[in-house]
Amino acid sequence: MKAKDVLPDGKDQGSFNGVAVRKGTVGAFLANARVCCDPGAPDQAAAAARRDIEEALPALRALGLFEVLQVRDPALRAWIEARAPGAGTGRGHGARASGSGIRRG
Repeated sequence: MKAKDVLPDGKDQGSFNGVAVRKGTVGAFLANARVCCDPGAPDQAAAAARRDIEEALPALRALGLFEVLQVRDPALRAWIEARAPGAGTGRGHGARASGSGIRRG
């Protein structure tokens, strides 16, 4: 399957499992994950990346991204899993994912 088979040229979004998914969602997630995992990234950039990831999670789950791929960074993976439906109420308390674990940012 090719990208054009999933989302044809000229179309900016599609519906997957009942969720509207905009073109570029997975690419944006990857870019934001890199920021979250970069210990040298400014706190403001990491906070913006976390917000953007959190907003994209329903679309990423509708695509089945986390059923096929696992986030390598343990802290970022735990942060994402904590935001899964039914995973409690741990919502963005300023924690920052980094390769060495969560740090307050």
